Amino acid sequence: MDKSSQPQSNLPAPVLVAAGEDRFGEHHGLGISTVTFKVTPQDSDGVFIIENTFREKGGPARHLHNNQDEWFYVVQGEFIFEVGQDRYRLKPGDSLLAPRRVPHAWAYTGSGTGGSLLMSFFPVGKMEAFFREVAKGNAMAPQVAELWRAHDLELLGPPLNVQE
Repeated sequence: MDKSSQPQSNLPAPVLVAAGEDRFGEHHGLGISTVTFKVTPQDSDGVFIIENTFREKGGPARHLHNNQDEWFYVVQGEFIFEVGQDRYRLKPGDSLLAPRRVPHAWAYTGSGTGGSLLMSFFPVGKMEAFFREVAKGNAMAPQVAELWRAHDLELLGPPLNVQE
């Protein structure tokens, strides 16, 4: 008998998350955008992937992650990114890695009908807790250094200006 057809009770179960949905049926409002959890550390031995869907121009404050690399993949819309001293314009299908300890910021430019990014943090650290905490205020992460530090992030400056 083919082993692949035998039940494997010791293997983790697959996790299906439908388009526009969250792993736990939650939607984490960040004011101008909504975050949905797609893959959580509990599902995957430490991988954390979110979708961040924007309704308005803008993005988070300039910051850095002390312990995580952050990866972005543009699903829809156009975004500008600043990573270190470099500036990038990303469109659907483009991806970018912001290495740990390198200052970065990004913003949806408002081009198109909405913007959507897949984002991953590795190792995950306290990022799931950070998004849960920030979503309590239904606004982009406030520029309160203590909140950022509590999640191993450093707040470095204001968001990118996209009101041009």
